[in-house]
Amino acid sequence: MIQFNPFDYDFHEDPYPIYQELREKAPLYRNEEAGFWALSRHADVLAAFKDTTRFSNTSGVSLEVSGLGENIEMVMSILAMDPPRHDKMRGLVSRGFTPRRVAELEPSIRALATTYLDRFVETGECDWVADFSGRLPMDVVSEMLGVPQGDRDELRTWADLVLHREEGVRGVPRAGVESSGKLLGYFSEMIEGRRRKPGDDLASVLLDVEIDGERLEDSQILAFCYLMIIAGNETTTKLLANCFYWLGRNPAQRAKVEGHPERIPDWIEETLRYDNSTQLLARTLLVDVEMHGQRMEAGDKVLLLVGSANRDEAVFPEPERYDLDRATVEHLSFGRGAHFCLGASLARLEARVSLEEAVRRLPEWRVDEAGAERVHNPNVRGFSKLPLTFEPA
Repeated sequence: MIQFNPFDYDFHEDPYPIYQELREKAPLYRNEEAGFWALSRHADVLAAFKDTTRFSNTSGVSLEVSGLGENIEMVMSILAMDPPRHDKMRGLVSRGFTPRRVAELEPSIRALATTYLDRFVETGECDWVADFSGRLPMDVVSEMLGVPQGDRDELRTWADLVLHREEGVRGVPRAGVESSGKLLGYFSEMIEGRRRKPGDDLASVLLDVEIDGERLEDSQILAFCYLMIIAGNETTTKLLANCFYWLGRNPAQRAKVEGHPERIPDWIEETLRYDNSTQLLARTLLVDVEMHGQRMEAGDKVLLLVGSANRDEAVFPEPERYDLDRATVEHLSFGRGAHFCLGASLARLEARVSLEEAVRRLPEWRVDEAGAERVHNPNVRGFSKLPLTFEPA
């Protein structure tokens, strides 16, 4: 019997052997105790992403939040909506993510990267997460939303607590629930302030956008700000650390990047395929569905194992090999269909600029694998600590 428990700490350390077993022996897996199904093959995950008529987002994308009922949108915003409601809401908030608006962020992202690198380039060591990858994405999202510099460390602490899971416990720990309330309270006050005195930040833009005479309600803006500070921050934080970790473990691939900054996008995309920040996303069935000789019932929870789909041998030859020369266009790390990640272009921009500056400024960098520590969350995979050493500037 295959034992797949997304809350298990051992699974967080290395999920890929279990994924391979699921793809081979149980492409539609049932966990009776936890009450979910899981799809692990690329074709099935892709089809479910595209099928909003059967695989619904309205109960959220995480196992732990399905009991929130009508409050689910408060913590997941557009991730807890289906078309056509999703499409209308996304059309409104996407005004803050136009290609022009994202492209205009590159100079400020590069300045932020330089600022943080300047703080430790002369020391010869850093914790890549605490000193860089955990800070820059938070600053970018905070700049977009209009969060003052002095508040960002506290917001990052709250966001980390929202995501952390205790070993052997299913659900959000008390500290995470309390931190979630603090984040919602913070953004509620900020939105009230923007109504009185608008700025040029995304929160102010969202207060003013209009499509066919319809504007966003304050509660919808609040939910989107919450989503941004969690999803828009943590996924990029984990991506930047995963990039360094896996390139450091693959010297032949590292040689393709060093001295060749034009290969950095390939480094990013292969890392997204090989070990993505978002490992799984939940859906809820709207109707009965038969797959792989089994019948799932309406209301059942189904996990789409993105991390497994990205290692599917049917799509990616030798998927266990980290290879910057491979074709990665079929990876599902940003989803597909109606829920394709709204911030994908921003995440790619942040990663490219950050890695360009880091590789240029940190010669002979090395990962201290013994000192690395992973986060523990069923949906998110990455590091809470990643020590680097390098030649001091």
